[in-house]
Amino acid sequence: MVAAGYGRIINIISTSVKIPLPGLGVSNTIRGAVASWAKTLANEVAGQGITVNNVLPGATLTQRHTALLEKKMAETNQTQPQVEAAMLKQIPAGRFGQANEVAAAVAFLASPAAGYITGTSLPVDGGRTGSL
Repeated sequence: MVAAGYGRIINIISTSVKIPLPGLGVSNTIRGAVASWAKTLANEVAGQGITVNNVLPGATLTQRHTALLEKKMAETNQTQPQVEAAMLKQIPAGRFGQANEVAAAVAFLASPAAGYITGTSLPVDGGRTGSL
């Protein structure tokens, strides 16, 4: 990347970088460390045409989402619609994300159009993350 004078490093981590998720102490710590590393590296390589950013997916319809839903259903003895309704109340967009929406954010950050964006963490979460 340095030799080419161009590069893109994009980490897919979690919104827990901005607001830690309850019960995920180790995960929150690791993801926070990755975000801090990315900011440090971004500052070191920006002058060489390399950007370093993080994408922070929220509740996205994936196999992991299904597993979390099933776990929550078992823990609370609630139905899938009940668990989903509670989750959706936390998302201003009122729906779960699609994997292609996360991919679109990554594609943008990987493009030349994002050449002046570096060292940032971009939530793709329907507005759920309660921080700036």
